[in-house]
Amino acid sequence: MQAPLRLTTPRLLLRQPQSADAQALLDYRLRNREHLRPWEPARDGSFFTLDAQRRLLQEQAARMDDGCALHLVLAPAASPAAVIGECNFSNIVRGPFQACHLGFSLDAAAQRQGLMHEALQRALAHVFDVLGLHRVMANHMPENLRSARLLEKLGFDKEGLARAYLHINGAWADHVLTALVAESR
Repeated sequence: MQAPLRLTTPRLLLRQPQSADAQALLDYRLRNREHLRPWEPARDGSFFTLDAQRRLLQEQAARMDDGCALHLVLAPAASPAAVIGECNFSNIVRGPFQACHLGFSLDAAAQRQGLMHEALQRALAHVFDVLGLHRVMANHMPENLRSARLLEKLGFDKEGLARAYLHINGAWADHVLTALVAESR
């Protein structure tokens, strides 16, 4: 069995979550429940339980084992067991497409420090250079200006607008479609 993936940056450790991370993930989600609410699907109270986080970790592990996802938690380099964010490469499709979707979130207390930019630069390098993907798609709500600026800074190109694209925070929401392809990095 292969060791869990661990990627480092000057300030962060990006690592595959393990079953032992259930409590740290629950703490992250509870701490950021209101902060992330506008950008995530509506979550009922049962999502914010230790059992739900354990199930989520099992589902993520199965998707990673199947090769259709890469889930990473972000931890400060000095506190590798902590969770201050996530980045997920989901819906990995091989064959002629060689693409995936990117989703990410960061602790409210860690905002405006360039941490997500640092994390995604490292994670994207892995996805392109090691996993061999050609295209990473990331979509954001038009009013999510922080995500828009981050994706632009990372080199993502705007490709369009999808009306009523995802059910977010209890309503269908439009999304700006962006992508980064290997040759334009």
